[in-house]
Formats: sequence, structure tokens, C-alpha cells
Amino acid sequence: MKRIIIALCTGSLMLTPPPAMDGTKGTILVTSEAAQAAAEGQGEEQISQPPAPESAEEQVSQPPAPESAEEQISQPPAPGPGPAEGQASQPASGPEISAPSAVLMEASTGKVIYEKDADKQRRPASITKIMTLILIFDAIDSGKIKLTDEVVTSAYAKSMGGSQVFLEEGEIQTVETLIKCIVVASGNDASVAMAEYISGTEGEFVKQMNDRAAGLGMTGTHFEDCCGLTDSPTHVTTARDIAVMSRELITKYPQIHNYSTIWMENITHVTKQGTKEFGLSNTNKLLKMSTSYKVTGLKTGSTSLAKYCLSATAEKDGVRLIASIMAAPDYKARFADAQTLLNYGYANCTLYEDQDMPSLPEMMVRNGVEDMVPLKYKGVFSYLGVNGEDFQAVEKKLMLPEYLEAPVKAGDTVGVLRYELAGKALGEVAILSDKEVEKAGYKDYFMKALGAWLMKAG
Repeated sequence: MKRIIIALCTGSLMLTPPPAMDGTKGTILVTSEAAQAAAEGQGEEQISQPPAPESAEEQVSQPPAPESAEEQISQPPAPGPGPAEGQASQPASGPEISAPSAVLMEASTGKVIYEKDADKQRRPASITKIMTLILIFDAIDSGKIKLTDEVVTSAYAKSMGGSQVFLEEGEIQTVETLIKCIVVASGNDASVAMAEYISGTEGEFVKQMNDRAAGLGMTGTHFEDCCGLTDSPTHVTTARDIAVMSRELITKYPQIHNYSTIWMENITHVTKQGTKEFGLSNTNKLLKMSTSYKVTGLKTGSTSLAKYCLSATAEKDGVRLIASIMAAPDYKARFADAQTLLNYGYANCTLYEDQDMPSLPEMMVRNGVEDMVPLKYKGVFSYLGVNGEDFQAVEKKLMLPEYLEAPVKAGDTVGVLRYELAGKALGEVAILSDKEVEKAGYKDYFMKALGAWLMKAG
């Protein structure tokens, strides 16, 4: 995987009319720093331990887990609808994997590099907890809760089966400890305890999960609980939606990797029976497999009907990939499939990032209380190439009107910086006004005229 950061572009300097903007005249400037330079004569540490033996997904050291699978489900899944509009699954082109559904996505752009039956609705098991974690970090980010808050375990949370950290009714743990229990050990009891703490009831929390999923465009997803333990046949998602919510979690809250990379850690249970240590062991065995990239997470899931699922995240040379695997046939296959996809991604993709975008001029404002307004970019541009593109030939086109008409609001889109390669548009970044300029009144015109007269007289 090559990572190219390009601040120059080739081509020649030219002016052509931009798209029409109401009340303005426009120009387009094609920046060409490389051409100008030419005119001047400038031409994770790999760990070799073998994968863990095939066994129950989440092993905990004390006490022993129940014999049943992590989230026992007795009903068959409801048949899912076809692919979402505009997201039709195509036959997979790329490596062969054993899982029937999978997606490989680049995190910064959201571009799908590989997909296989990506919109087929399937049971996610504990992959559900990715959305639970998003809502937890949303609540932290908004100030509603803090990592140091103490959470009291309810009788209902204690009653959860499957994978758990054996919280007792009335037991108090901090929000941060419960996050570790969810991410590292896939604790169903910890998930419910956090859901109740944030929303009052698990049911209300699940409504918020579905609202958040809808906001992300996860059209193939419907949640019935916060941990994946439900036996409801309508608790489903897709490989594409798993990649989407995984991307939301790791890009908006990169601190998740402080927890998803923990291999083993102890927590302390303090109950009426006394104090005892309990060992958390990460269910994501990919963390200990030898790879050419750094594995950073994220979440596993398995049941007898969901089979073996995984959302694997990795980083190499600043490039982050997400591999979502659904319904792999066995414990080892999900990790092998994720490795296959991640290896394929890092071998075939090149990320273009513009970390030296052209400086922006101030823009003239007509009929405003001020004559000029500063500009800013909405964000940084990046593009993922999968066809061996030569990004040294990228052209940047700064497209701005000659002037703006007052009033101008801060944050108004006034133009774009467009990126092209061999005549093909790669994308663009919006250019925004960085200040408000109100429309001038008679008094403002008088003061301007007076100021001009005084300067001339002086």
C-alpha cells in the first residue's frame, strides 16, 4: 500500500468561466505549482503466535461461561429485501473468501474496495455493540456522561446470558470500565447497564440506535436490542452497514482504539460477597496474528444462526481499512477472510491526500458594510485510487466568483477547489465564507464616502 501526499499539480495556468452563480461574475483559476516550478528549471509490531484454537467466540477466565453459544437464537432470520436503491451488490471481483457476505472499505473516503453480497440482511450477533458504542461515545461527546461516572448494575442487566463479565445486581462500575467490558470481552450485561444509564431503559436506547442507523443511511439495518442477544428474526444488518457504522465509530471517535487494542486486562468486582479480580480477554484474535499492518480492532460476533462475524480495522502508513465479515463458516475463517481482504486492500490501493491546499484570497463583497470577506476550506481532500493512478498529474482548479453580493453569512458556500486527473473529476472541496458581512445601508454608504473624502483631503 502506497500513501502519496501531493501538494503540486501539473498542467498549465488557464482562466475559464466557472459555473454561474446568482448575482456574480465568475473566474476559474487552475493552479499549477509543478508547471511553474518546471518553468523555473526545477524540475505493529508483528507477533508470530498462531491463532487461537477454534472455540466459543468470547472466552473469559473466571467464572466459566455457559455452555450455550454467545447469543443463542432459536428462530430463523426473516428474508431480507434486495439491495438498497443505488447500492446494488455486484459480483465480487478480487480475492476469494469463504464468508458469503463481506465488504472492504477505506475509512477516510468511505470508498468500497471489495464487496460480496454486501446488502444481504443477516444476523449480526455482537457486532450490534458497534452501534451501542457509538451512542455511548455520542453521550460522552455531548457532555451527557463522563468516563468517570459510576453506573449501578440493575437486576435486568445482571440477568443477561451469553458472553458476560458477570456483573452483580447493585454492583458499581465506571463508564470507562464498562466500555472495556463491551469492547474487549463483549459483555452483554455491560452493554445493557450502559444502555439503561444513558436512556433509562434498553428499549429507549434501542430506538436511539435505530435513529442513529437511519441517520447514517444504514437502510438494511434494524436493531431489537443493544447487544445482539435477542432471538428476534428482525434483528438484522448487512456487511455494508457494518462497514458504515464501523467507519463512523473509528473516524468520529478514534479513541475507541485505546480499548479495542487491549489484549488482556483485569477489572475488579466489588459486591456484597467481597472484592475479586476478573480477567478480560479480547475476543478479536486477529490482534495477535502476524500481519504487515497494525490491527486496531474492532468487534466480533457469533451465534449458532449468525455463524461467525467480524468487523476488523487496520492501519498502515496512515491509511485505515475496514473489513466486515458476516456468516463465516467457522471461528478461524472469519479471521482468515479479514486478513485476505486487508492484504488485498493494502496491496492494491493508493491514497491521495492534499495536505498543502492552495491559499485562498479574500473575496470582494458588493453593497456590504465591508468590502472584503476571508475564505476557508470546508475540509481536506482525499481520494482512494485502485487502478494504479499517477497522482502526480492531478490538477487543482480553484473555482471562485469575481465578487459576492451582500449579505454574506459565515459558512456560506462561495466556491470549490476541484480535483481532476486526465480530464476526470476526482472530487472537490467546498470553499466557505469565514465571516459575516451585512448589507450596507444609507449610513454605511455615507461613512464610506466621508472616509474616502477625508483620505483624499489629507
